[in-house]
Order: sequence, then structure tokens, then C-alpha cells
Amino acid sequence: MRTLDGVAVLCVECQNGVLGPESVLPQLATDSSELVGNLRRLLDAARTAGVRVVHATYEGALGGGHPGTARIWRALGPLTAEWAPQKPETQVLDELFDASDLVLARHHGLFPTLDSELLPVLRGLGIRTVVLTGVSLNLALPTTAGHLTQAGFDLVVPRDAVGGTPSSYAEQVLDNTIAVLGRLTTVDDLVSEWGETRSASGSKD
Repeated sequence: MRTLDGVAVLCVECQNGVLGPESVLPQLATDSSELVGNLRRLLDAARTAGVRVVHATYEGALGGGHPGTARIWRALGPLTAEWAPQKPETQVLDELFDASDLVLARHHGLFPTLDSELLPVLRGLGIRTVVLTGVSLNLALPTTAGHLTQAGFDLVVPRDAVGGTPSSYAEQVLDNTIAVLGRLTTVDDLVSEWGETRSASGSKD
């Protein structure tokens, strides 16, 4: 990324009901325990650098409707039946949220990019490069990565700011699926890169 114009960090389902103590996916939360600290560092650096932070959350099926036919919903449907806007489970983790962030919630489906406003909103904001973070590498992130690249966005994925279960499988997804869709990097490398870009930009002013 030679310039930070048009860059956004997209955080997928980094909310209390997924990564918090009362997660409906406790094994995912456990296997992603280091993700939150890493992502917090990344988001702090992003905001300092003027990079847009966007949270894609799931707020539950409106009206108590069935969220989908996938097998995973047979387990998650009942567990998320009471989820709704403003409920604690649907809120972004406190340590990852800032008032300057944009929160785009959905009420259907397994993926934040399918039949939602997310991609048009990113495009309308002038975003060209998406730094994809959050959970999970089991399902949502690979599909989201595919949707982003098919829609023409450049994809960057810091491997220590995404999670999946088990962790060994998550590494395989990164190396064998995400790597063919975008650029793999780390939080430290991105933070350093953004700092250098800001310094170079400041020296020209």
C-alpha cells in the first residue's frame, strides 16, 4: 500500500456474542484468544494513520425468522434467537471500538458481503484496499475474501488478526486459500508500513 488513501480495516463479527466471555462459539473464542490484543494494536494504528475502521456485525434475524438453512444454523439459530440491535451480544467488543468507527450490521446470512450494503458502502467511501480481520477462517472470512476480490477490491490479511478453529486448520486456510486471493502480512508489518507512509507523506507537506 503506497498510500493510505482508500484503505479500510474490516472487522468481521468482533462482537461480544462471538469473541466475548459468553460466546456462542466458545472454542472459536478460545482458539482466537490472541486475536483481540493484536487487532486492538492494529485498529489503534489505523485510526492514528487515518485509515477507516469498519465493523461488520450480526444482530440476529429480525422478527425471530429462521436465519438460514445451513447446518451451522441448526446450532446457532436457537443460541442467537434473542439477539437484536443494542443487545450486549451484538455490540462490538469495547476494546476494539471507537466512536469514529463505522458499524454495519446485518440480520441474515453467514457472510457480511452477500446481499448486504457493505460492499457498496465501502465503494462509496472511496475504499480500494480492504484489510480483512476478525472471524472466522472456517467459513465467513474465506467467502468474504472471495467476494471482496471479485468485486475489485485489493485484499490484505494480517494473519495474526484473524482467527479460526482449530488453529492448525486456520493456518492451512491462510496458506492455501487466502494466500491466493490477497496479500498475507502481520499486524507488526502493517503498523510499521502505515507509520512509514505517514512519515513520507508528512515530509512532502
